[in-house]
Amino acid sequence: MNIRGRVRAGVARALTCVLVGIAPLMLAAGTAGAADTGAIGFAAGAEYIGEERCLACHKNENDNYSHTTHAKAFRLNPRNDLERKGCEACHGPGSRHANENYADKSLIVSFTREASKPGEIRGERGDAGNNGPVQINAVCLQCHDGNQRIFWRASAHQSNGLACTDCHNPMAKFSADGLQKTNSISETCYSCHQQQRMEFRKRSHMPLPEGKMSCADCHNPHGSQTKPLLKADTLNQLCYSCHQEKRGPFLWEHAPVRESCANCHTPHGSNQEKLLTTPRPFLCQQCHTHTTHQNNLLTQANTAGGAVPDERVIARSCSTCHAQIHGSNHPSGVRMHR
Repeated sequence: MNIRGRVRAGVARALTCVLVGIAPLMLAAGTAGAADTGAIGFAAGAEYIGEERCLACHKNENDNYSHTTHAKAFRLNPRNDLERKGCEACHGPGSRHANENYADKSLIVSFTREASKPGEIRGERGDAGNNGPVQINAVCLQCHDGNQRIFWRASAHQSNGLACTDCHNPMAKFSADGLQKTNSISETCYSCHQQQRMEFRKRSHMPLPEGKMSCADCHNPHGSQTKPLLKADTLNQLCYSCHQEKRGPFLWEHAPVRESCANCHTPHGSNQEKLLTTPRPFLCQQCHTHTTHQNNLLTQANTAGGAVPDERVIARSCSTCHAQIHGSNHPSGVRMHR
């Protein structure tokens, strides 16, 4: 076999291995999609009765709903037969709810976890009749599947049984966009992520409390390829989207910086300057423990007003001399001095 033939054979074997490897993943994704679609289970025997019948009773709900994006889209410019159904596009056919027992919320998709049928056994994630997280999410994904929700299945939020309505309120406009349950994305996230709320109140923090950014600038709450739902493949790539000057490449690289920004910084907030995990010079001494000046014990006596002032606990500490701590392109910058 000539060289060209061997190359073709090698490529064929490689493609076979790739296809064999991704086939189970594609099958699992297809199964998950089918499960979500099949989760929509409207009340047996119920029929569509039209939005006018709904509005006859739900006047207050309609007053709040009329300002939302959903109402404008469904009523003014429906794209398909589903959207033309109005209220019943999401809540399902309402004949049994209207004619039999309007108090029995299990006869319709009411988007509340509490509205289960009397005596019904809830699933392991709180699924209850027409109103568990699986059912609620399946209704929303009829329109909102794909795009930013492409990684929703098996994401941290989906795996923990969150429903779309835990974060969004499709029936009222409380936020500027996204139909959040509160007035902002960050306040919605804080309802669960209390530790992050506390971190953003520390003296050094990302400008999120000031309204200059939101949680969604760094995270995709609907799922991503990373465990913390980052909007990039790695933490460093995410940080570089704003801090381009730290990206490099550098002639002289600082290894901890290249490994992860989180080696030195906390992403949400810190009581140290510049979101540092530990004050300088002690942060630097966690790695630089040589026998020369890096490892000297520094105490209160070395402060500016002490008996033996030392530049390492004054001003910018180690960075006073090692100014290019993230990396240097200077021919003489091996020690990050310039």
